[in-house]
Amino acid sequence: MMKTRNRICMLLLLIAVSVMAMGKGRRVLFIGDSITDGAWGNSKVWNTPSEKRNQKDMNHIYGHGYMMIAASTIQALHPEDGWVFWNRGISGNTLADLAVRWDKDALALHPDVVSILIGTNDVDKALEKGIDIKVKDWGKQYRELLDQLKQQNPEIKLVLCTPFVAHSGKLAQSTNYAEREAMITALTHEVKKIAHDYGATVVPFNTLVGNTIASHPSVPATYWIWDGIHPTPAMHYLMAEKWLECTNL
Repeated sequence: MMKTRNRICMLLLLIAVSVMAMGKGRRVLFIGDSITDGAWGNSKVWNTPSEKRNQKDMNHIYGHGYMMIAASTIQALHPEDGWVFWNRGISGNTLADLAVRWDKDALALHPDVVSILIGTNDVDKALEKGIDIKVKDWGKQYRELLDQLKQQNPEIKLVLCTPFVAHSGKLAQSTNYAEREAMITALTHEVKKIAHDYGATVVPFNTLVGNTIASHPSVPATYWIWDGIHPTPAMHYLMAEKWLECTNL
């Protein structure tokens, strides 16, 4: 219990110091797939478009994942600073799906900070088709989306989160786990390359997931990633903690 309290206190201190140094709040967009989605806007149907979600119900506005924890932490500690957050994760989305809705769900919001987590559904579709993912083409499209953001706001802060996978739940029983892991690893390397080229912040969720599972050998991997893809509440907390640490917002 004491270790947990100390960890929380350190996290809150880090946030307080960084926000004081930066000044007033910013407009922050989280966008991606189901891992970010978390049924935000009280969505009860898979793949619900943003415009069909309840954006007035503040009890469900952020969903129930890492995005909610990160955003609510900052807003709770600094209510006078004018922070604005949006969740625009949509379950089942690939990078190509993000591109289709980029105008309305990203550019139209005029964010100061954009956090992207995408890739696991791209790998899913490649596996369904029995093909390898075209990493260079994927990276090219990713860069095109970032270019649009930077054209709109040259000072925008980009936060690129790495995709991840775990040998747990249904994926532990799958026959193509090795192929899935290899593709996720390839996309992770591509995200890091893009981040380097664009001066973006990297949030290494893949390392976080792997290290967390390895550090607790007596705890089943499903405690952290219940089906091999989606985090449990415990992992969502750690992801939010890592996101806040890396972004220093």
